[in-house]
Amino acid sequence: MTLLKVRSGGQILVDQLKIHGADLAFCVPGESYLPVLDALFEHRDTIKLITCRHESGAANMAEAYGKLTGKPGICLVTRGPGATNASIGVHTAFQDSTPMILFIGQVGNDFVEREAFQEIDYRRMYGQMAKWVAQIDRADRVPEFIARAHQVATSGRMGPVVLALPEDMLSATAAVADARAWQRVETAPGEAALATLSGMLSKAKKPFVIAGGSGWNAEACADLQRFAETQKIPIGCAFRFQDLFDNAHPNYAGDVGIGINPKLAARIKAADLVIALGPRLGEMTTSGYTLIDPARPAQTAQKLVHILAGAEELGRVYQADLMINANTAAMAKTLAAMPRVTQAGVEATVVEANADYQAWQAQKTTPGAVQMWDVMQHLESVLPPDAILTNGAGNYATWVHRFHRYRGFRTQLAPTSGAMGYGVPAAVAAKAVHPDRVVVAFAGDGCFLMTGQELATAVQYQLNVIFIVVNNNMYGTIRMHQEREFPGHVYGTALVNPDFAAYARAFGASGEVVENTAEFAPAFARAMKAGKPALIEIRIDPEAISPNTTLQAIRDAAQKV
Repeated sequence: MTLLKVRSGGQILVDQLKIHGADLAFCVPGESYLPVLDALFEHRDTIKLITCRHESGAANMAEAYGKLTGKPGICLVTRGPGATNASIGVHTAFQDSTPMILFIGQVGNDFVEREAFQEIDYRRMYGQMAKWVAQIDRADRVPEFIARAHQVATSGRMGPVVLALPEDMLSATAAVADARAWQRVETAPGEAALATLSGMLSKAKKPFVIAGGSGWNAEACADLQRFAETQKIPIGCAFRFQDLFDNAHPNYAGDVGIGINPKLAARIKAADLVIALGPRLGEMTTSGYTLIDPARPAQTAQKLVHILAGAEELGRVYQADLMINANTAAMAKTLAAMPRVTQAGVEATVVEANADYQAWQAQKTTPGAVQMWDVMQHLESVLPPDAILTNGAGNYATWVHRFHRYRGFRTQLAPTSGAMGYGVPAAVAAKAVHPDRVVVAFAGDGCFLMTGQELATAVQYQLNVIFIVVNNNMYGTIRMHQEREFPGHVYGTALVNPDFAAYARAFGASGEVVENTAEFAPAFARAMKAGKPALIEIRIDPEAISPNTTLQAIRDAAQKV
């Protein structure tokens, strides 16, 4: 009989993380989970720990790790303030369907329900923000909880799990067996559903595919491409999932999200068959539920096929004509093997859709000495195809989404939750996961200062990200809406900013300021060769609010109403 080793709860927990394949974790340290940190010290050669400067940065890094790898991103924070700060990353993971596990130090069981120091009931706090929230009260049950957390985070519609760790549990000892490593569970489409889908495709004259959601990998993206090529149909990518299909491929029709190409929107509305492979079809992807009508009466001419890994999401908003519960990777593999069933002539829609996309990328001139279209064109010419671009939320992101061509799987990291402050920590995580790839983080001036302190993390761990800060001295998106809805009442949206280049240099990074278009190319070349994190501040004219309009034009139009 094998005698089980007596271990502390903290040791058991970290041993389970190693068994489940954790190789990287993000944290802000706290006294509430010191036994976990001590156990991580023992495994420092196999599980790298990145210490961050704010819990929102740590949680966003873990979420980005989950997006990049398909494995749960691991984040550790302390109770109370640490947990509340980390909530933004959990919310993003939930809306983006990203596997993630947040561990929170908790008051001891002997103090619980007394509103002890920094005590919060995390089941109630995170109830609607995570797939599962629990507290591990006994050290001998740690393997069970950690195994379940990994399965819940990665199965069905993937998402975040939150586990609270009472201090006394982490210090308590137990002799308990380790759990088995988690397994990826695949849900494959049934034969009847595939036959129905094949029949629907054969009757369609204007089919269209929207790809999105989680559960993808490089092989699945290649399968999607083979399906598009075989069936001769156009592919659009859901909001901030543009890297699922090569944007330079002739079957690509553009991104289906905020600021959608009007011709693409019209094409989707006119399609007689829409196949949604992976996306939930949320507000941003559907332009406020207008591209596809949620009501969808029985006599609707357009047919909708909705394919999702999470059965609970099917029929929740859209009553599709065909609902298939299947993982995106398994479904893409099945679709790639399907012989051509589409009608002769549907390839004409591919040519038209791609032509509309290319026209949508045509040059845009805006007020000011810096032309962002030219900046994006330069990046297009110098970045390798596997470069990773990250961003948070703001009007500056329009340039990245509309004018950059994502060439391969996981070259885009951006929050479908629309969270500001995501781009900086996501880029730090991306560089930690892929140190051999170029990583460029885009941020607006407002967006950057929400997590800009993570420059210190990039410098500390020698993660040589290039940060591009687009500075117009305002919360630009809110100002744009303010000018449209309340003309003449500009209030609460102006910003007074630091010298961002000097800010970067204070951390030990490289920092430069670009005030005209010609300065960008040499500044970016220097950033690429800097040998350390580098920041380029681009100062743009406040009137250059978007590629399509100016603040004055918005103001003038609002005053005429």
